[in-house]
Amino acid sequence: MHKCPRCYSSHIEARNTAKRAGGAIGAAAGVAGGASGALGGAEIGAAVGIVAGPIGSFAGAVLGGLIGGLTGCAAGSALGQSIDEHVLNNFHCLDCGYNFHADHL
Repeated sequence: MHKCPRCYSSHIEARNTAKRAGGAIGAAAGVAGGASGALGGAEIGAAVGIVAGPIGSFAGAVLGGLIGGLTGCAAGSALGQSIDEHVLNNFHCLDCGYNFHADHL
């Protein structure tokens, strides 16, 4: 069982600050990029006559945004988790308030 290196309490939690931030930033960037790319493709398709009207453009933007958001969130979370594990003091003692790195477990 993991314990706080200061007070030896077992009441500790992982803060995962970078993982949450990376996931949110990655999702936002992915949604924007996915929707933008899908809209651009739909406009080109509509000009050529492949996509029928604004419904196809809207559906493509929504689908592109969802896929981009999921991909961005996964990538951002993975990067954030690595930062949490190797750089930040990711663990927090609920008894004494001490923040510490995984090396101290």
